[in-house]
Amino acid sequence: MSIALDIMRTYRAPSEVQMRQMRAGENSEGRALAVLKQQLLVCGKKSCFLLFVATLPNMSRQAFLDPSIPFQSRMAGAFFAWLLMMPLVFYVVSILLKLVLKVLRVDAPGHHVRMGRFWALLASAPLWLLSGLAAGFTGESPGAMVSGLAAFGAFLVFAIFGLVAAVRTGQETAL
Repeated sequence: MSIALDIMRTYRAPSEVQMRQMRAGENSEGRALAVLKQQLLVCGKKSCFLLFVATLPNMSRQAFLDPSIPFQSRMAGAFFAWLLMMPLVFYVVSILLKLVLKVLRVDAPGHHVRMGRFWALLASAPLWLLSGLAAGFTGESPGAMVSGLAAFGAFLVFAIFGLVAAVRTGQETAL
């Protein structure tokens, strides 16, 4: 199944797409990381790379308005943050979430919990790109703020549906 089609389907039925992904194929750390770092999206770009690209228009605008920090320096910082640090942050958040579920005595496989977080990032990437464009064209405007809130909201909704799907698969394997 195509990643782009799965992303479009996620906006209509997020739990259905995530449940299908968690049931399909091998359930391993490699599969969970593949969604975040290895599977390809539009023109072969990776999900974290897409979010890095989403920051470029606003960084260009900021560099034009305040040339004391050149665009290349801003870009290097964003590159480090999005492509080197954020995958680790998403892993840590997923591990903490799995620990919270364990304390609450809710059974959900750890790799499914992580897969849900990683898929939420990938599925919300188109909205992050739109938000980056809005911020680049209009600066800190209400339109940029609304598009940023929409992207963050989509990420949260997809993450919650991913968590629900992980709990469901955990309950199915327990039976």
